Amino acid sequence: MAKTRVLVEFGMGTSLRREDYTEAAKRAIKDALWHNSVNMAELFGFPKEAMIIDAEIGVQQPDEVDCQALAEIFPYGQPTISVTRGGLDIVKPHTTGKTVIANAAIKVSFDLEAVK
Repeated sequence: MAKTRVLVEFGMGTSLRREDYTEAAKRAIKDALWHNSVNMAELFGFPKEAMIIDAEIGVQQPDEVDCQALAEIFPYGQPTISVTRGGLDIVKPHTTGKTVIANAAIKVSFDLEAVK
């Protein structure tokens, strides 16, 4: 496979009150995607389903993230989700709990041999 990266986008998402790592990760992915109209497939004449999407998410509690829920955000393409330790947990000073911050890096590639 001649996997060639054509785009990288970054995003940040938060869960302000519920300490929900999946929700913060969803918001980070949407932040990255909604900054752009990702029309790489059309530019190259490829079907949108041919997009290979690698999404890397950083949160303080990676085991708390539902990767299937994140994959469902992508309307097309072949998403692969990986979650690593990153992001931030910000302790609230005047009450209990914390704010969860997630970071996302979304890489879009094509298999240039397969879509010719």
